[in-house]
Amino acid sequence: MKKLSWFNRVVFAINVLVAFFLLLIGLFSFLQFQPIPALAVLSLFVPILFVLNGLFVIYWLVLRKRKFLWSLWAIILGYIVFGSFYGLGSDAVESGENHLKVMTYNVWGFNKNGWIKEPNIGDRIIDFVKKEDPDILCFQEYDRSKDDQMVEFKFKSVTLYKKSTPKTTQAIFSKFPIVGSGSLDLPGTINNVIYADIVTKGDTVRVYNVHLQSFNIVPSAAAISNGENSERTYKRLVNTFTKQLEQAKLFREHLGKSPHKNLVCGDFNNTQFSNIYKIIKGDLQDTFREQGTGFGRTYDLLKFPIRIDYILADPDFEVLSHQNFNIKLSDHYPVMSTLRLQSHQ
Repeated sequence: MKKLSWFNRVVFAINVLVAFFLLLIGLFSFLQFQPIPALAVLSLFVPILFVLNGLFVIYWLVLRKRKFLWSLWAIILGYIVFGSFYGLGSDAVESGENHLKVMTYNVWGFNKNGWIKEPNIGDRIIDFVKKEDPDILCFQEYDRSKDDQMVEFKFKSVTLYKKSTPKTTQAIFSKFPIVGSGSLDLPGTINNVIYADIVTKGDTVRVYNVHLQSFNIVPSAAAISNGENSERTYKRLVNTFTKQLEQAKLFREHLGKSPHKNLVCGDFNNTQFSNIYKIIKGDLQDTFREQGTGFGRTYDLLKFPIRIDYILADPDFEVLSHQNFNIKLSDHYPVMSTLRLQSHQ
């Protein structure tokens, strides 16, 4: 440190802090609890921490200082913990006799409240779905007014409406028979999980449609930087992470009792860098990690692409393709995967 100017001493102190936060979040992602709930919020910004550490590596290399090793090791260890968040992927595959196309999409109530200032958003979403022609479709924040437009799907399971304990509406549509269904009503929240047991090609597959606790805000730069609003936003983020952790554990317990091969679809409202994601994923395959391309954006946070919507598949499935669609008809972007049971090869 004696050979550093006062400016570079400050830079190095910030560098150590940024590297430390990346490693700490990596450690926290393996835990079944939140040791420091405030730091859980930083998992939303892991890609930014990777970028900052990369810039510090370049900065110290230009100055020919070995200080670059701090961020280099943080990047290497972070990659080992989190894996790549950029996919090289594969092209979409042609439909095959034993292929199963699965789509998940948070449709934001089909824009019934007019958040997007464009006409016919709901009908355009339905047209998009019909064009992509999935075999199984999971909607979050569904609106029942569109039931009569989903005629391509002979079978469906929708969140039961209870006036006493209203929940956001999830829906599972299927071209194959649904022989059983149910709901995991998450306590103390309007969010919930539904599931449907679907018979396809002689096998029964359980499909979960998950919608975890929402932030109920868009964490914009203005909200984060504006005094009282910033504090309120921060507290809501911390409370949301705590509630999501509780919900993830409840869901994982339910999943562990499933008698079938499982597909888990939905809006987790959290990134792949969080312990919430790791708890839900367990030994399931993340179809983006298997065959995805690019950042896999399903949501924009401060104009930065993040992934909070997922399709997870039992190891008995082969992931043939994964697609993220760049279609702005909701606050989320749709996701679709093509799979095949190993026994159907």
